[in-house]
Amino acid sequence: MSRKRKRTRMLLVGCGSMARDHVKNILLQRDTTRIAAICEPSQAMLKVVRAAFRSVGVRFPASGPELKQILKDHADEFDAAFIITPHAFHLEQALMCMEAGLDVLLEKPMVMNAAEARTLIQARDRTGRLLVVAFQGSLSPQIRAAVGMLRAGELGTLLNIHGVVWQNWRTATEGTWRQQPELAGGGFLFDTGAHLLNTTADLAGEEFAELAAWLDPRGAQVDVLGTVMARLQSGAYVTLAACGDSFPACQSDIRVICTEGMLRTDMWGERLEVRPAGEPDLAPVTFPPSLGVWEQFLAVRSGKMANPCPPEVGLRMARLWDAIQASSREGGRPVRLELGVSPTPRPSLADHPASPAGD
Repeated sequence: MSRKRKRTRMLLVGCGSMARDHVKNILLQRDTTRIAAICEPSQAMLKVVRAAFRSVGVRFPASGPELKQILKDHADEFDAAFIITPHAFHLEQALMCMEAGLDVLLEKPMVMNAAEARTLIQARDRTGRLLVVAFQGSLSPQIRAAVGMLRAGELGTLLNIHGVVWQNWRTATEGTWRQQPELAGGGFLFDTGAHLLNTTADLAGEEFAELAAWLDPRGAQVDVLGTVMARLQSGAYVTLAACGDSFPACQSDIRVICTEGMLRTDMWGERLEVRPAGEPDLAPVTFPPSLGVWEQFLAVRSGKMANPCPPEVGLRMARLWDAIQASSREGGRPVRLELGVSPTPRPSLADHPASPAGD
């Protein structure tokens, strides 16, 4: 008689709109996962997520408003935490969970800046816990396959990456924490657009050498429109555009052009199309359906797959965002990126008055 497989006991931290989307998929994985408790201070949000449990006939778990108290009283009742809260809370909540002995799946963007990212990496190393950032792109089979093709040189040498994302984000998030700088850490390009930045960096597979960026708040307190022009260490070029004030939509497109072909995908890794040199058009590459980032997290946790989205990926994203902000503050002046060093604007001729003739 076979033994029943042990289910992962999950602590869900946060019940906002994104959390509710994830919960729908997690409740389809009841053979591998049990949501053992929920941390959420809002009774209104708890009421909404309770309906999702009721719809599939699952008993609603215990809940509480304070993560610190839940971990103090019940940490030994959980195996892992899924943190889906405003960006400003990610660092403290992830630290608490790892130090309580839990593995962590952390919603994107991982933290607010590169300094916080380095703190999380140190905590991961100190506690020995698993930390995975919930970037759908990095975790998707499509992006992992695309990265494999590019690293193997199947499409030749990388030349250009062009990415764009558009959404009616400004109106859809008006009045929410996503437009409060102290909680969000940025606007559209740091929120929805974080997927564009991260997936582009995954596909590039190398460090950015320098970039120039422009951000426009469109009357909001945070960026709504954004454009980035960048050069990779290899000399390949990257252009990114983020439009957070579009018609009702939420879509993206990323194209990677190489010397021997190209590929097209999106920032969530929901599709992959490839066109080798000599072929007339892009052809889709198909993959089995996925139940989302929690399914991929469990695959990493069980050792079935290497972690494609460790906190080092969160640091890469944070350094890129820090550089974008630095360039935008300087009116789009190019900024150099050096490992371990804060992004610095590149000097321009305007910074150095002309010397007297003959010097």
